[in-house]
Amino acid sequence: MTSKDDDRHPSPSTPLTKPSCGPCAAPRASYAEGAAATGAHERTVARRVERMLGTGRIRFTASLLHEYIGTGVAAQLAIRCAPGHLHDTARALARRPDTYSVEVATGPAAVFVELTVPDHRELLSVVDGPIAGLAGVVGVETQLLLTLLLTANDWAPYDDEPTAVRRAVSQGTPLPAPLPTDELDEQLVALLKEDARMSTTRLARELRVGETTARRRLSRLMGSHVLHLRLHAEPEVLGFPIEARFRLAVPQRGLDATLRALGREPEVPSLALASGRYNVLDYSSHRSMEELHDFSSRAFGAADGIATETALLIHSYKRAGATTL
Repeated sequence: MTSKDDDRHPSPSTPLTKPSCGPCAAPRASYAEGAAATGAHERTVARRVERMLGTGRIRFTASLLHEYIGTGVAAQLAIRCAPGHLHDTARALARRPDTYSVEVATGPAAVFVELTVPDHRELLSVVDGPIAGLAGVVGVETQLLLTLLLTANDWAPYDDEPTAVRRAVSQGTPLPAPLPTDELDEQLVALLKEDARMSTTRLARELRVGETTARRRLSRLMGSHVLHLRLHAEPEVLGFPIEARFRLAVPQRGLDATLRALGREPEVPSLALASGRYNVLDYSSHRSMEELHDFSSRAFGAADGIATETALLIHSYKRAGATTL
């Protein structure tokens, strides 16, 4: 007889439900906290999460968001490739340590890349050198990310309330002030990248600081919006197999209203202001093509003077700094 808390070994292709992915959104939460938040039995939560971690369906990632703390130059590249070169180009770009995401999508600019480099001189060197020199690359369009508004930290499709950052964007109020970070913070985040659930005792030992200091530093980072400490999983695993990139050319007079409206859309996990004609970069995730159509009609149908370029994602080679080849 199957116990009431048995999750019956779901197929690897089964999308996660709220009881499954709820605790994953808070990597350092205990299984008891996850069970209380989702209404599932603690053993079910532990068994399901550990199995998905073991099979690679999910993993946790940690990084400091350079766009928020103002270190380095973040850019998005839209790369056009000659026929037959998409796969090899995307793989080569995903192997670069300075790239954060690499995706192949529909449209003339078939490979989209997000990367961070130390300064503008290095950006020119990277784009005009090793990237432009890849076999099959026939064109590169570069946009600087000027203001990062929403990230995957703010995408919680099963939560009832928006994050503080999403609420601020949707209301048009200023984002929280960036948190100053130092070398100890960077070392702590590097340890969390290895193991997001590493105990505070071990963090303190690895950092060679007192446990109180480690706990205070961790709490400070987790209470800010500069630390990306989240579940890493392809959106289809969460039940959102359709992903799209939107590049919007928004007149200045309608920019604030457009950003507020997009901030209210739960399907939008990423939103940024960028240089160039397409001054708003938007990323959306959906359960079906019908939902994508409804979103597009709702978000852009009545917009005045906005030019929209849409690209459907075909395959992700790197996401949140983790390769998914």
